Amino acid sequence: MPKHNTISILIVDDHEVVRNGIRSYLQTIKDFEVVGEAESGEVAVKLVSELIPDIVLLDLIMPGMDGVETTRQIKKISPRTQVVVLTSYHEDVHIFPALKAGANSYILKDMKMEKLAEALQRAVRHEVTLHPLVAERVLQNIRGDDNEELALFTELTERELDVLRLIAKGMTNSQIAETLVISENTVKGHVSNILSKLHLADRTQVAVYAWQRGLVNKDQMLKK
Repeated sequence: MPKHNTISILIVDDHEVVRNGIRSYLQTIKDFEVVGEAESGEVAVKLVSELIPDIVLLDLIMPGMDGVETTRQIKKISPRTQVVVLTSYHEDVHIFPALKAGANSYILKDMKMEKLAEALQRAVRHEVTLHPLVAERVLQNIRGDDNEELALFTELTERELDVLRLIAKGMTNSQIAETLVISENTVKGHVSNILSKLHLADRTQVAVYAWQRGLVNKDQMLKK
């Protein structure tokens, strides 16, 4: 169990050397207590349910359950737990899904350990830390005009638009595959591309996106 008045932290990274390095540094700071480590998203979710840590310091790209889905599951289990993403990736396809899934902060592995400690202290106060490159992309997205929205929309291929409409109608991957006469694996690939291109976290957001842009009407979305 965490010590009284300390910030409890769960470190999640598939590389043992990374976990060890972070743990060694955090253990030198009296305000922090590393209560556990996980090498995968699946293990992380299990430990969060047992430990309810203040912070999960989370790698984004891992085998099995990725960081976005791990974040989503963690926030379902323990809304009070703040997820701080620590990754090497700063592309839109990683940033926006992670933040939409519930990550508090998004920092890169090139940061100094002292800055990492500051980010963790801020996170427990529900304050956000974004790497400058990430902050720039978030601001550009917030300030984006209709032309940028249109650009995002036109990135989708005709087949991806077909899949998007069927997702919005509540179809499963297998139903979409049958409707479009393609394999279920191909459908999964299209779904993944749609989420990445539109910076969406899940199928529900895809459905809302389709409705807001008039690709399907609200009644169609409610039909299964």
